[in-house]
Amino acid sequence: MNYLTIENASKTFGEKTLFKDLNLSINEGDKIALVAKNGTGKSTLLKILNGEESVEGEQAKILFKKDINIAYLTQESQLLDELSVLDEALNSDSPQIKAIQLYEKAMLAKDQEAIQDAITKIEDLKAWDIEAKVKEILGKLKILNLDQKVKHLSGGQKKRLSLAKVLISNPDFLILDEPTNHLDLEMIEWLEEFLQQPNLTVFMVTHDRYFLERVCNIIIDLDERKLASFKGNYSEYLEKKASIQMTEQANLAKMKKLYSKELNWIRRQPKARGTKAKSRVDKFDEIKEKAHQNITQDEVEFVIQSERLGSKILEAYYVHKSFGDLKVLNDFYYKFKKGEKIGVVGPNGVGKSSFIKLLTQQIQPDEGKVVVGETVKFGIFAQDGLELSEDQRVIDVVRNIAEYIPLEKGMKLTATSLLEKFLFSRDQQQVYYSQLSGGEKRRLYLLTVLMQNPNFLILDEPTNDLDIVTLNVLEEYLRSFTGCLLIISHDRYFMDKIVDHIFILRPGGIIKDFNGNYSEFKLREKEFFPDKSTEKKKVVEVEPAPAPQKNIDNQKKLSYKDKHRMDEIEKLLAKNEKRKDEITEKFSDSSLSSDKMSELSKEMGILMSEIEDLEMEWMEIADKVSKN
Repeated sequence: MNYLTIENASKTFGEKTLFKDLNLSINEGDKIALVAKNGTGKSTLLKILNGEESVEGEQAKILFKKDINIAYLTQESQLLDELSVLDEALNSDSPQIKAIQLYEKAMLAKDQEAIQDAITKIEDLKAWDIEAKVKEILGKLKILNLDQKVKHLSGGQKKRLSLAKVLISNPDFLILDEPTNHLDLEMIEWLEEFLQQPNLTVFMVTHDRYFLERVCNIIIDLDERKLASFKGNYSEYLEKKASIQMTEQANLAKMKKLYSKELNWIRRQPKARGTKAKSRVDKFDEIKEKAHQNITQDEVEFVIQSERLGSKILEAYYVHKSFGDLKVLNDFYYKFKKGEKIGVVGPNGVGKSSFIKLLTQQIQPDEGKVVVGETVKFGIFAQDGLELSEDQRVIDVVRNIAEYIPLEKGMKLTATSLLEKFLFSRDQQQVYYSQLSGGEKRRLYLLTVLMQNPNFLILDEPTNDLDIVTLNVLEEYLRSFTGCLLIISHDRYFMDKIVDHIFILRPGGIIKDFNGNYSEFKLREKEFFPDKSTEKKKVVEVEPAPAPQKNIDNQKKLSYKDKHRMDEIEKLLAKNEKRKDEITEKFSDSSLSSDKMSELSKEMGILMSEIEDLEMEWMEIADKVSKN
């Protein structure tokens, strides 16, 4: 069944043509990914598919299947700040969710006729399990505090809530713009499985190449304003694309040879030409155009050299660090060696960003010490990016750092030439920062970090919003980088190509050093972190222990006063545990200042003390029963 068809569509942005005479057909069950360089119109095409943008061209058409339910995940969160997390997750046009909401309203109004109508609708739509589905999806994306206001969520949490919302809405057609951004590796692997459902139709933009490989069955390539479709996953797309480019190169070589021959002929002809001569002249013009085509293989070329790195680099001696109840590091000892390329992985909220801040001495450890060598020059690529004036031109961003970059053997590279090597043409260098796409801004930020000649690179989620062309060349540069490299990334493909070993962070400040890449670690994960859930389950099955607060017989023996106090304590404990979860989530925000971190740590300490006192009081009251 066809969901959407686009014919002969063109689109311009100012004087720039994004694409021309584009044709695209999307059928039920297709899993399609769009691959293109930053700034070529990926986001615009997604908006056209969602009906937000119109197409151009006299014969252009865009046809949607009638009554199709489309859900669109944008890169910018579009949530209502004053709603709770659960209410925003259910704020949808989904027929199933609306049926449940009608049922709840009818129940509150005690309207029996409305209740029966709602029940009939729910059964017709098979929507009774919607609540379980909502909680499952939110849980898998680690959104646990459902009563929290949206305005109190971090940027990453809002992105995950936006993703949860489109998945919960049960759409016919999913449009996803960089869905893996702000997800940890466990969430990404869950999302892969979710999207592989045969009844789901998906069109997405993503730089995650393992995700492309495992989810997609069609790759759409937007290049030189034209769209080409390739059946198969990412590896099959690469093979077919390479084959086409080889053919184009061979044809181009033949055309240039023919052009040379025709040029000699055309120069020998007299000015007055006959009919046959004119047809050959027309043919010559066609050959000339083809022969002067560029088979574009734009590449970012990294030529910047890092400064010399001495023998003493970075040393951590038995470092401990906690923020209230959250242990970031527990007795961490490590000496970095020249040329090491280390990946850092772990679930969101475990303290990866705090770990980086400790190593770079932005925050201090509770115990132990971090020693940085005299020759170390850090280059830090953070998640929050550049903070620039929107009306600053691209060329001025670079010139504010340096007019030229020194290279080997006394050579220099001007700011203009450097930008060209990063795919910013001379015209684009005059463009204002506000006019760049998200990926172009990230590419510019990466340039400003590298041009400072660091010898210890720290990259926090460097692949977000970068196109695959840029990523490929960045990978080649990093593989030849002679300094130290530390990468936090959820991009498994990127990590596998770059790192030689990884630090695995786990709750409780545990860090394991695995000698190998991420895929190798996944094969041996159970050796390092055995699954304790099975052992716990076996213990419970052999010797079940009912929770004391649910023991009705015991509560009947309590006085009214004691029973009332136990109820109060349980409510207070629930409130404190909820606040504890909120603070723990905030610790995962990489933009958190040291002062705010300290303030939250103090609050966490007070909370933990209160929780301990309340639990002791509850146990003392419960103990009265056992003594009677």
